[in-house]
Amino acid sequence: MKKIGLLVKEISESKIKSCLKEANSFFIIKYSGLSSPDLTTLRASLKVSRANFFVVKNSVARRALKGSGLDQVLKSIEGPCGLVFSKDEPVEASKVLCNFTKDHEQLKLEAGFLQDKILEKKDIEALAKLPSKEVLRAQVVGAIKSPITGIVMVLNSTLKKFVICLDQIKQKKTS
Repeated sequence: MKKIGLLVKEISESKIKSCLKEANSFFIIKYSGLSSPDLTTLRASLKVSRANFFVVKNSVARRALKGSGLDQVLKSIEGPCGLVFSKDEPVEASKVLCNFTKDHEQLKLEAGFLQDKILEKKDIEALAKLPSKEVLRAQVVGAIKSPITGIVMVLNSTLKKFVICLDQIKQKKTS
């Protein structure tokens, strides 16, 4: 029979590994100095953006990340660290984290991982400044629609001028 502590570590490691498989990005944050209500608020904010926040022992996190081939981010795991896994949009999770760091200086962004690329703090902040997927789609549709709208306006203007010209010819012939 295994000791309870060893069993908890194994379960935590397997949970991190499964989250790594499901998530398309994750972030390492340091939360030292944050109160329990602040951490609860952070968790709730992240849950809205479909991200999860885990606090685990550093040795468990290192073992899980090392087993997943993410050796480059292991140096960021020191002191009280947490892992944030984002299933959908990494932009939304990074926005939540960056906005939370503005109000709570104790929270530090350490590193991240997005589609085979290691992210540093400046990369995470740049990611947070990107517009959401819906806004980007609207901008693309607007960019595609703009030339077509311009052509329609030019053709409409030409037709208006033609009708005005025909009307003036009609008025001259009737007078």
